Amino acid sequence: MSADRERDRSVLVIGTGLIGASIGLALRSAGATVWLQDNDPVTCQHAIDRGAGVQLTPDAAPDLVVVAVPPRAIADVAADSLQRYPLATVTDVASVKAAPLARLHGLVADTSRFVGGHPMAGREVSGPAGARADLFEDRLWVITALEGAPADRVADVSWLARTCGSLVVELEASEHDRAVALTSHTPQILASLLAAQLADADPSDVAVSGQGLRDITRLADSGPELWSQIIGSNAPEIIAVLDRVAAELGDVRDALAEQALVGESGSEAAIEPVRKVLERGNEGRRALPDKHGGTAHEYDVIPVVVDDKPGELARLFAAAGEAGVNLEDVRIEHTVGRLRAIIELDVSPATAPRLREVLAAGGWQVRG
Repeated sequence: MSADRERDRSVLVIGTGLIGASIGLALRSAGATVWLQDNDPVTCQHAIDRGAGVQLTPDAAPDLVVVAVPPRAIADVAADSLQRYPLATVTDVASVKAAPLARLHGLVADTSRFVGGHPMAGREVSGPAGARADLFEDRLWVITALEGAPADRVADVSWLARTCGSLVVELEASEHDRAVALTSHTPQILASLLAAQLADADPSDVAVSGQGLRDITRLADSGPELWSQIIGSNAPEIIAVLDRVAAELGDVRDALAEQALVGESGSEAAIEPVRKVLERGNEGRRALPDKHGGTAHEYDVIPVVVDDKPGELARLFAAAGEAGVNLEDVRIEHTVGRLRAIIELDVSPATAPRLREVLAAGGWQVRG
């Protein structure tokens, strides 16, 4: 999409699942022309009905083609698009880059018009029914351009990302795959493994589940078909992470086995591997970027008991606003068997005393 086409952009989105339909919705809201194509006509029509675009016509000549299909099909669809639309820039949105790119190189001689991309956003639901125009707002969109890629082709994909509301980051394909193996793919496996333990567990054991278990297993709602392809396509990088996890998990297991043999008389040294993992976990959490992308900040947590009825959250947030306190983060923990919840408010340490005072004066039940 060169500068002379800046005012009238047209995009073909191939694949109208959650990501493809969301891209269509975002682009349409920005005034772009969007065509949609999908092997499943029912899915495609659903995306059209949602307003994500219009049915692809035989005479369509898109400036940009977005390949939003499962990882195994990326290379074939991208190769076909490069041939079918000789003037278009072609990109993808797969969460694995190196394997599809290697296959694409074997299918076409010239890949200069292909620029890989990956919006770091998603939901636990799939299909166009879950699509949202704001799905990519303030999320990272990784661009994995080949070395020496034409600047105008990279600019096309940057335009796509920014039009969808994302922040652009450029990485090599191998760097991307290593990063997502650690931050996305392995967490999906671990969440699913833990949730799988609940499937055949005694219902009375599962009944005592707290919010922590719900939080850590949230990813287990993801679609097995798509995620098995994603994980399989990034196997080498995931194996490297799993090997490290397995080694530390083995140390914890051995320490617990020794502790179980000696009982309460066990020494502190015996349980040291467990403490070490917990400490490294604290360190790792601090390494996560904060909501603005910089170094994580320490916040005070103020737990507030709220009745589970309409308007209570709004009243609580309004009270914080009236106190002049910015809520950095909010978490909801529902209490089993009671119509109330505990709302954890993350605030800066400097404002925490004032918020506690205002909430207490307003009749809120503040814990801690």
